[in-house]
Amino acid sequence: MRFGIVGCGVIGALHARLIASMEGTAELAAVADTDRERATRLAAEHGVDAHGDPAELYARDDIEAVVVCLPSGLHADAAVPALRAGKHVVIEKPIDITLEAADRIIAAERESGRTVTVISQRRFEPSFRQVGAAVAAGELGRLTSGTAEVTLWRPQSYYDSGGWRGTWALDGGGALMNQGVHVVDLMLALLGPAQEVSAYAGLLAHEGIEVEDTAAAVVRFAGGALGRLFATTAAHGGNSVRVSVHGDAGHAVVENEVIIAFRVGEDDRAEPEPPARLGAAAHRLQLEDFVAAVREGRAPEVTSADGRAALALVLAVYESARTGVSVKPG
Repeated sequence: MRFGIVGCGVIGALHARLIASMEGTAELAAVADTDRERATRLAAEHGVDAHGDPAELYARDDIEAVVVCLPSGLHADAAVPALRAGKHVVIEKPIDITLEAADRIIAAERESGRTVTVISQRRFEPSFRQVGAAVAAGELGRLTSGTAEVTLWRPQSYYDSGGWRGTWALDGGGALMNQGVHVVDLMLALLGPAQEVSAYAGLLAHEGIEVEDTAAAVVRFAGGALGRLFATTAAHGGNSVRVSVHGDAGHAVVENEVIIAFRVGEDDRAEPEPPARLGAAAHRLQLEDFVAAVREGRAPEVTSADGRAALALVLAVYESARTGVSVKPG
């Protein structure tokens, strides 16, 4: 599958390297960025064409799929014309920053007959696959609760490094929308649809940004389970991503992609020497799943609907934090 990349910043460069490594499965054909100099630099690294206008990339008959690596609030504006041009689309997380934008993507996907996936590479880590399989098989019994936590530190320089970072217009939120959306997706994949959320959020350790650096929420799921969701970029020295799921027949806890507790009945399934996390290789697995899904005519493992569900929960947290009342995700 021949790919084009729209957006040649840090994440665009990562996707370029991953696609270039997928010999026999994928090939990078071109990159595009309104900053033509940045596009030219990335294109030169991989020996491909550079475009200053993404529309030029969409118009190419030799490109079958487009990876959108722009600021979050521009995702739909790139994905929709790519779909209308007949391209399959990979969107970096989140799907976008409003439900209206997400719905535009989903409508264009449906009308075009093409395929969209939203990056949620942690689903492809061996730890989550193992826990997810146990949950799907009912081995944890009736699910009763779960947690999803992202405890990180981002210095002020992180937010100062790009004019779009920390803005409602393009970032769409802070610690939860940008860093926490990964565990939001994992929580939904394990516990099912969210029914109601009550939350708090605050800007506690950074300056000059519009969005939160800390958010905490309690979530009630359609199946009856309760969950706790927490995300911060204001924990100095923090570097922890933790997801747990509990049922009346077992539980599992995953921290930084390693299973640290996993019990089903009397069976302790936690490995004494767990496999190392995949990191960027998990991104590659998701790209490989995307290619296979297109070729096989099936849905990818992470769909546009999944991306919308994660966004809806994030937005419900923000609305609850702002209004002080519980909110049903849209």
